[in-house]
This record gives sequence, structure tokens and C-alpha cells, in this order.
Amino acid sequence: MSGHSIPVYLAGDLVFRPEALSLFVRLKSICAEYGLEGVAPFDGQAEARLLPPGRETILAFVRADRDLMDQCAAGLFCIDPFRRSPEMDPGTAVEIGYMMGLGKPMEAYTVDGRLYSEKVEAYWREAWHETLQERPESDAPSSGSLEDPDKMLVHSEGLLQNGMVEGFVGMTGGSVSIDPDFFQAFRRAAERLSGRLRKKN
Repeated sequence: MSGHSIPVYLAGDLVFRPEALSLFVRLKSICAEYGLEGVAPFDGQAEARLLPPGRETILAFVRADRDLMDQCAAGLFCIDPFRRSPEMDPGTAVEIGYMMGLGKPMEAYTVDGRLYSEKVEAYWREAWHETLQERPESDAPSSGSLEDPDKMLVHSEGLLQNGMVEGFVGMTGGSVSIDPDFFQAFRRAAERLSGRLRKKN
């Protein structure tokens, strides 16, 4: 990793997207504009990628990603909805928790500025033609006022994603950059993170 730029981990469902390698090239280029060295999960997976598909290969990827997060100073996290659901990629959520545990600065970004409850409502309407209902009152603590047809609470009211995700990013001083253009959303997050890291140093 470069001794002049600050290494930052680039996380999200990006590794599963078409033309993922080209995507990371462009994201790294944007990072460089702000004095950051973008580090993609693929950067630590050279040996693991030579292994046949299967459990051991996946676990090798996991260890490689953890090692990269250990080496990076901060993280940029895509929290876009994943697989047409309201939820983000669960692996990225785990990485946000890990980086929080390491005490490293984070910024997040997304092309979808709808609140989490709006995403859940749209999912149930479009996929299942069902609607959300008011949550019956109870004495249990609640993070939402609606429930889905499975009687599960539509939690994290007022946030863009699960409260643990957005909360952990915020606890490190970060926020979620929103823009319908993916690269513009990323650029905003990278600029914010660069400013924070430079000020810290």
C-alpha cells in the first residue's frame, strides 16, 4: 500500500456486480483524487482465487477481507438494497460492525434515499401485493410503528437502513451520502472521509 495516500477499504455488494474489477478501478481513481488509496476486497484474494469454489475458498476470502480491514485506516461502505429486497448486503453489514470494533472511521453511500420503512413497504407491495399494518401497542420497546404481513416489526424508523448499520457509521463520525448516480454518491462519501482523515492527522 502506498506510503503517501491513506488506505481505505471499499466495501459493499460491489464484488457481486457485473464488471466488478472495472468498477473498482474507477472507484480507486476517485479515491486517488482525494488522497486516498482505495483497497478492494479482490486485492487480498489472489491466492484464494486459485482455489476451487467451495466452503474453504469462501472462508479464505473472509480471512483475506478481514486482513485488509485490519490494514486499512478507514472504510467506504455501499449500503444499497441487495437482491431486490429492502436490506443491504449482509456481509457488508458485518464488515461495518467489524470496522466499528476496530474504532476506524467510516462513511457510507447509496443511490436509494428512501427511508427503510419505505423500502420495506415497497418490497411487500411489489413482490407480494401486500401492505404494512400498524403495530399493535405493547409495553415492549419499539423502533417502529408498523409491521409487515409476517407480523415482524418494521424497525429503524427514520433511517435508511438497519439502525445498527447507520448507527455504527455515525458513531465513527460518518454519515450516508445519497445520490441517484452511484459514482457521485461514492465521490461525496470519499470526499467527506478524506476531509475527516486529513483533519485527524
